[in-house]
Parts: sequence; C-alpha cells; structure tokens
Amino acid sequence: MRDIAVAAVLAALAALPLLSPPDYAMHVLITMVLTALAGTGWAMMGRYGLVSFGHGAFLGAAAYTMAILWNEAGLTPWIGIPAGIVVAILLGMLLGYPAFRLRVVGHYFALVTLAAGEIVRILIVALREHTGGSLGMTPAKAPPGGAFLAMQFDKAGFWWLALAAWALGLLAWRLLDRSMSSKALAAISEDEDAAASIGIRVTREKMKVTVISVALAALAGALTAQYRQYLNPESLAGLGISLQIVFGAIAGGMYAPLGPTIGAVITIGLDEALRIGFGTEFTGGAPLVYGLLLVLFMLFMPRGIAGLFERRAKAPAPAKPAEAPLPASAAR
Repeated sequence: MRDIAVAAVLAALAALPLLSPPDYAMHVLITMVLTALAGTGWAMMGRYGLVSFGHGAFLGAAAYTMAILWNEAGLTPWIGIPAGIVVAILLGMLLGYPAFRLRVVGHYFALVTLAAGEIVRILIVALREHTGGSLGMTPAKAPPGGAFLAMQFDKAGFWWLALAAWALGLLAWRLLDRSMSSKALAAISEDEDAAASIGIRVTREKMKVTVISVALAALAGALTAQYRQYLNPESLAGLGISLQIVFGAIAGGMYAPLGPTIGAVITIGLDEALRIGFGTEFTGGAPLVYGLLLVLFMLFMPRGIAGLFERRAKAPAPAKPAEAPLPASAAR
C-alpha cells in the first residue's frame, strides 16, 4: 500500500505543470525539490553520526566540472553531470578514507569536512580563468535546436528532471534501509570497537554510505547549476549552502525519508520570505536565522518535525478505564 501511495503522489506531482502554475511558483518548487535531494544525501550520512559541514564542496565540484566541460570542451551536460558526480565521489573518498582509517569521529570529523568545503571554495575562486572566480560563471547558451543536448529546458522540463532525481534519492534511502549495511552502520554509530569485534568492516561501510551521500549531493548541485544557468562559489560551494543543507535535514528530520524534504520546504520558504520581506537590507540574514534555528532544533527537537509526527503516530492509545465490579446484591 505504501508503494502505491508513493507512486500516486509522484504521479500527481508530475502532472503539476499541466495546471499551468505561475513561473515563480514553479521556480520555488524546483528549488525545494533540488534542495530536498541534497538534504537527503546529507542525511544518509548524518543519521549514522557522520556529520558533515562540507557537503557544499561536493555540490560545487560536480556543478563546476559540468559547466567547464560544457563551456570549454562542448561536452553535453548529459555526460558532464555524471563526470561531475565522479569527481565529487573521488573528492569524498579522498577526504573520507584517511578520516575513517584514522578514526576521526564526532566534532573532529565535522571540522575536517568544514575545512574541506572551504578549500574547494577557495580553489574555485583561485581558478578564475576557468570558473570566473568570485564573480561566478554562466554556462554557454544552447545552439539553435540544441536545447535538449544542452539540458536547457523550460520550467516544466526541469520540474520533471528534478522530480526524477528526488525520487532516485528516496529509492536510494529505501534500498539502504533494507540492506545489511544499515544494520552495520547503526552498530558502528553506537560503538566502532564493538562493531569491529563482531566482524563488521567499519571503514568499508562508512565509505559505502559516504559515496551514496556524496553522489546524491553532487547530483543536486549539478542540476541546480544547470537550472539557474549561473554558478557562484558562495551559493554552490561555500559554508552558506552547507549550513542550509544541514539545517534543512535536521529541522525536517534526518531519520525519516521525507524529513529532508520537509526541511527543504522550510528553508526555501524562509529564504524567500526573508528576501521578499527585507530585500538587500538584511544581507546574510538567512544563514544567521539558519544557525539560530539549528541550535533550537538540536536542543528541543533533535529528531526534527518528521520525528515529532512519528512519535505522535506511535503513541499508545489511552487505556480504557476498568469497569467497576458489581456489588454483591446486584450479582445475586
């Protein structure tokens, strides 16, 4: 029944462009879905205690690889995006393998990923001849009749593409949950030494979930860049986008498949509200609000909004009051 319900929801969402919604509404929805994909990728690691503050690096690595291959080599984004994902995975493995082998865990691992994210952002700025530096870059326009080859669609086309990528992220989550790796990672998050003592290959399991997480985040970054037709190191590789992903996943609930999606609705909605309400008068306001709300969620709602709903759904029904025994005279 659950599979049928999910298929029905996806079909309803896919039919949304047929209702001719406003372009602004479609823009916000596409942004939410791509942000949800990035959050889903982050939560694949985060729910097992592998907290990363540098996932923006993987978004940026994939996005800039795709754009540079298109602008300088004329390689279609249909090939550039997989190539960018491979580059991001290699970067994630280069970062993760020594960290996992050296038992870098907890807040030390978070600091390592934070530093890696900043290194990638600085590298993008330094390679300004290819990336445009801090001014950003724009993918070349498609030649006449080459919109499909250049992956430059209208909003309806990108909505369907983003929806397919989001569904792929949810499928990856489900397959991981049904695998033995999920049990192994849960054991590792509790006690690495105990997990290793019963035969679990700790480094391999961590690397496996890291590759999945990085691939989903990289896919989200590349599609976001292709949709916006503009790349900037601050919005695709900096601390701001990493913090937005972390906040969305934690606020929505990183232990539930739809938790990061709920968080994406909150973060993008908040971002749009601040932009419309304050314009340029509150520059940097969104990261500030994300940080404050992140602290509040971690203190008072560590399982996020989805966790709150799950707890209410699992709450036992109140017991019926026991009937009072009949008096002896009535029993006769």
